[in-house]
Amino acid sequence: MLRVEAISKTFSKGSPNERLALDNISFFLEEGEFVTVIGGNGAGKSTLLNCISGMQSLDKGQIILDMQDISFVPEYKRSDFIGRVFQDPLRGTAYNMSISENLSIAFAKGKRRGFSSAMKKSNINLFKERVSCLGLGLENRMNQKVGLLSGGQRQAVTLLMATIIKPKLLLLDEHTAALDPATAKKVLQITRQIVEQEKLCTIMVTHNMQDALDYGKRTIMMNEGRIILDIKGKEREQMTIEKLIENFNVNNDRMILNK
Repeated sequence: MLRVEAISKTFSKGSPNERLALDNISFFLEEGEFVTVIGGNGAGKSTLLNCISGMQSLDKGQIILDMQDISFVPEYKRSDFIGRVFQDPLRGTAYNMSISENLSIAFAKGKRRGFSSAMKKSNINLFKERVSCLGLGLENRMNQKVGLLSGGQRQAVTLLMATIIKPKLLLLDEHTAALDPATAKKVLQITRQIVEQEKLCTIMVTHNMQDALDYGKRTIMMNEGRIILDIKGKEREQMTIEKLIENFNVNNDRMILNK
């Protein structure tokens, strides 16, 4: 479903602040594969997602999604088939609009008839049904403004918005980092539920090493813009945080503290 071929990205080229963020990265994901990505600050995790989503341009390399070269497709066009959830619960929703209206915006994405058509009764019933699956009681608050929801509730709605029209690829950029542990766990459970039900090809960036091993079927570790570890199957099942730190010498305080 996704093939990333020898992509590189350098910021502030030719200046004293020049920084190589991605260094000849290559990997591929099968349809429905759920991959977690870990690494210290500045490892290149978010830059990788930004380049795949089109938020940042490539210096070189190719990105192939579902056999289509999207390397130079603008971000707004990629958003028709790539869903993304950011770390900040305030991003990704219109805070002054209701849950129904936000879902209608997401449902109308890429459609010719747009928002007003998406607000018809049959769709509202569909939205209510999908929201009820979150298990947060929001199906009885469909007309409430999203800005009045808690961070966890808002992230759950944002996740639903990113997947209400099945994307070819779902990008999760530390989408639970700003939440308290209990709420983060709930959002991760909802994430797993949606990804498995919809069989979504998913990349989840996280600083939490335990979450990286607990969720998905494959884990990639990045360091200084490169992939230094790519594990799945029995190797991943037997991997522990201590082994990760010992074998790959990733001494990042934030990662260790989040184990």
